[in-house]
Amino acid sequence: MGWMVVWMVLILLVLVVFFLTAPSFRRGRLRTPFENRNYAHRGLFSLRQDPPENSLPAFEAAAQAGYGIELDVQFSRDHKLLVFHDDSLDRMTGNCGSVRSFDYSQIRRMPLARTGEHAPLFSEVLSAVAGRVPLIVEIKSRREFSGAYLDALCRATLAALREYNGDYCIESFDPRVLHRIRKLAPDVLRGQLVDSCRSYRAEGAGLLSAFCISHCLGNFLGRPDFIAWCPDQENWAVRLCRFLGAMMVMWTALPTYDSSALEARYQAVIFQWYMPQIRYGH
Repeated sequence: MGWMVVWMVLILLVLVVFFLTAPSFRRGRLRTPFENRNYAHRGLFSLRQDPPENSLPAFEAAAQAGYGIELDVQFSRDHKLLVFHDDSLDRMTGNCGSVRSFDYSQIRRMPLARTGEHAPLFSEVLSAVAGRVPLIVEIKSRREFSGAYLDALCRATLAALREYNGDYCIESFDPRVLHRIRKLAPDVLRGQLVDSCRSYRAEGAGLLSAFCISHCLGNFLGRPDFIAWCPDQENWAVRLCRFLGAMMVMWTALPTYDSSALEARYQAVIFQWYMPQIRYGH
């Protein structure tokens, strides 16, 4: 009798883990435009930031070369949807404060990496790329964002993408974002960005929180079509998603990595600071 209880508990635990981590199923047709491609991380830019990341010249260079593009969108204080990676303006502009603390008219006057470029609006990037290459759009989020804020951010992103005459998908580190995309745009390919538990801990996350988010335990909210995984060794939950048929994406490949090995293991690779082949596989 005792062993039967143990087995029942184990089976229940397996079912719970499966429910929490399982990706979407039977949506392979949505993957086709995105598979077997290399994607320029924040556009095609150099280590010296010339042109700077997430700038119109970087996106133009990537599109001209034929690479897919990965980019980041977030709101300014006046809810203008701009393309910028960091939460803070410090690294790329030298100005202190978060992106959400300034109106876009102010951010536009802040040079990126001491160049003549500035953070563009998402609509400007879409017009510049003009459907030439597929896009992976990361919606930036933070734990403190309210539901209403995320609703507005997701709706604004989707509204802008409806004007884009090309292939696009959406990813985020935040399962709440994917949950909203799943409801608002169920036919859009969506992906869960995942970092290692070690990295989340280094950023200040608690052990339980770091374990949950690094092990895809929020997948039940968004049922992602793909998992975008970091350079670390895949944990058991990410391997489970792979086994269950999730499209696997790697971020961010650097010049020192074995690009052939990555292309053999992942259906898409997001790269930075080098120029791999545009497509690979069959």
